[in-house]
Amino acid sequence: MLTKAELPECPVATTVQLIGNKWKLLIIRNLLTAPQRFTELKKTIPGISQKVLADNLRSLENDGLVDREAFAEVPPRVVYSLSELGKTLKPILDAMMDWGTEYKNKL
Repeated sequence: MLTKAELPECPVATTVQLIGNKWKLLIIRNLLTAPQRFTELKKTIPGISQKVLADNLRSLENDGLVDREAFAEVPPRVVYSLSELGKTLKPILDAMMDWGTEYKNKL
């Protein structure tokens, strides 16, 4: 997790730094509905590569927004979910969805 000193002074820039790419936003969108396994996330995010998904999940986990639970099974099973902090992003994504819907309806 980043320290306060490593984050931008501007709160908007901080938010953009943490969730500002399309892949992270789509991962968070999917995890808002329910915890998911890696393969489930990959199937529901068209165009994302395995490496990009893994890198973004790792980044979200390092930033404290996503929890990763590994089960000691054969084959290994890993489930990703939003952390309590990650769940607080819901109003932001809801607002983005509302705005996107409104924009598309005006076209």
